Amino acid sequence: MPLRWESGALLVLDQRLLPASETWVRCETVDQVADCIRTLAVRGAPAIGLAAAYGMALAARADEDLQSAAVLLRGTRPTAVNLAWAVDRTIAAEDPLAAATKLHEEQLDADRRLAEFGAERFTAGDRALTHCNTGALATGGIGTAGGVLRTAWEQGRLAQVWVDETRPLLQGARLTAWELGRAGVPFKVIADSAAGGLIARGLVDEVVVGADRIAANGDVANKVGTYPLAVLAARHGVPFYVAAPVSTIDPGAVSGAQIPIEERDPAEVLGAIDREPGHSGGGLAAFNPAFDVTPAELVTAFFTEKGVLEPPYEETIGRVAAG
Repeated sequence: MPLRWESGALLVLDQRLLPASETWVRCETVDQVADCIRTLAVRGAPAIGLAAAYGMALAARADEDLQSAAVLLRGTRPTAVNLAWAVDRTIAAEDPLAAATKLHEEQLDADRRLAEFGAERFTAGDRALTHCNTGALATGGIGTAGGVLRTAWEQGRLAQVWVDETRPLLQGARLTAWELGRAGVPFKVIADSAAGGLIARGLVDEVVVGADRIAANGDVANKVGTYPLAVLAARHGVPFYVAAPVSTIDPGAVSGAQIPIEERDPAEVLGAIDREPGHSGGGLAAFNPAFDVTPAELVTAFFTEKGVLEPPYEETIGRVAAG
């Protein structure tokens, strides 16, 4: 669990330091929460939504202007729609802390239900490939795609997980591997560029990823590197599944073209180069989009807490988004 409310403060498990150190950051102000979101101490669309909701509760307790707090939090990570959704839910509540706590409880329930729906698509012996981190660290519950994988393993429907290392910040190698290891799920970390070869050799039975925003037509924004996986899966006839709560759907985005793509500090990419022996990022230019968009036509199905959604997505997504 990456977040907990304790003695009037939000405690955030610092994901920047995992797996080497399990360190908690104590946030007593909305500015501290915003900094944790912006710098990836907490990450994952549902989890940053929950953090933002607790940030609004801290602002309310300090009698700060809630509209200003909302603007601050919404601006930290523009792609993940859960963040703005959670802020809007909290700012409209009489008791922001109670609203944040309720959102946390709802996320736990949503994760469990979507994991059950997703696990039904697996069969014994399956080898799944996943990208980035979508377990409990990313949601505050049991995870989206990570929760599906863990549930499938517990039900005897999964043999192994291939874990993309996920460049440049290694959320797969650092975080997903850490979570799967703790849960006892067999896995192997692979270079992102190795995925295509594994799929072509018939060593992947399904690809399962999370999402940061889903457009009304089913286009998906997720961690950069997701789109190539969807193309590879389609080329080789491998199912490509997206696991996400309904709160990740943005009915206001007609297609992926309306989804803002966060561009992060190029130093994150150059820092990955610096970590390689004998290399230095000094003097190099870099471009660092945090997400890419996968067209709906490449998505086999969505796993949500309201069931499995299949094409035509304009209809099935529209129904669940409307409640």
